Amino acid sequence: MYQVSVEGHFDAAHYLRDYGGKCENLHGHRFKVVVSLKATKLNEIGLAYDFVELKRHLGEVLARFDHTCLNDVPPFDKINPSSENIAVTIYDQLKGRFSGGVSLSSVEVWESPQSCVIYRPE
Repeated sequence: MYQVSVEGHFDAAHYLRDYGGKCENLHGHRFKVVVSLKATKLNEIGLAYDFVELKRHLGEVLARFDHTCLNDVPPFDKINPSSENIAVTIYDQLKGRFSGGVSLSSVEVWESPQSCVIYRPE
């Protein structure tokens, strides 16, 4: 089994509804997102998956969040834009893009250098 990972970033503001603390106020982050694929085999040139293609897919998903107030962007206009919900949303938007022995393994969302959520469906 091979794991291929790439990292992307987006800058956005958000606030957590009904949080009851300072994160209920509008604030911003430079979110780091790490996406990992798993592959059962290598292709004819020895790659599990092309980094360039994976970065492109991730960039397409992250572009709609960059420089926004996440609370205004679906689905976060209805659900809290927590790191947990961001991770599963990114996962859901990426999961159907891979085939041929390659599947999405996990999505990590870092909202600070010390704090992250990893979404891995079980």
